[in-house]
Amino acid sequence: MIFFLLSVILGMVSGLLAGLFGIGGGIVIVPVLVLLFTMYGMASDLVMIMSVATSLATIIVTSMASVLAHHRLGSVMWRKVLRLAPGIMVGATLGAVVANHIDADVLRYIFIVFLLYVGVQMAFQIMPEPGEVKESKVLDFIVANLIGLMSSIVGIGGGTLTVPYLVRCRYAMRNAVAISSACGLPIAVAGTISYAVLGWNQVQLPEWSLGYVYLPAFLGISLGSSLTAPIGAKLAHRLPAQKLKRYFSILIFLMAVKLILT
Repeated sequence: MIFFLLSVILGMVSGLLAGLFGIGGGIVIVPVLVLLFTMYGMASDLVMIMSVATSLATIIVTSMASVLAHHRLGSVMWRKVLRLAPGIMVGATLGAVVANHIDADVLRYIFIVFLLYVGVQMAFQIMPEPGEVKESKVLDFIVANLIGLMSSIVGIGGGTLTVPYLVRCRYAMRNAVAISSACGLPIAVAGTISYAVLGWNQVQLPEWSLGYVYLPAFLGISLGSSLTAPIGAKLAHRLPAQKLKRYFSILIFLMAVKLILT
């Protein structure tokens, strides 16, 4: 019960930050779950992969609400989503397979590098610049594969990777964010199913696990984030969100250091 309550609090924090800064909750969820799982004595070689898998599962819930909101605003260009989705799902499945076969420490350091990448972007307010990339089905499939692969390995919805690509393809930022939100759902679904199947026969799994997905954490985080994400979105219009991003980047760097020392 205590773990479930902590998961609800984690979900509330990640939902608030996601709504306020427009970032995926996985950036916060994964490192905090690593700490919680370690604290509760989970097998060390399962801590990282279960944190990633559980984070992806929560994105299924949060992305549906986000996609619906963008769809109501008319920002989602579904033709592009449908072109990216197949490659994204293939990549997300491969990402889970890769994560299942690499050493737990290697997986942890991959996530640390990703945290540092996001932290630098937020600290220096680096925004994707419009480019002259011509649309191509082949290019879309290749890039979507890579986005799905990396997102599944680090447990995120892929926005930090999808948005820059779409902006390079000359999509307006409003549409790029909306398309990226819609693409987060196939990443989360394909990744979660893959992690559940790959971990099905793992003998060290704690009770209430669905493969590598830890259900109490999934339910708690999903509940908490659904309550606070709309609040964060409203605060984004009232608070200096861009300025606050720099302060949040400090927290990201601290989380990266903590994971290095774990």
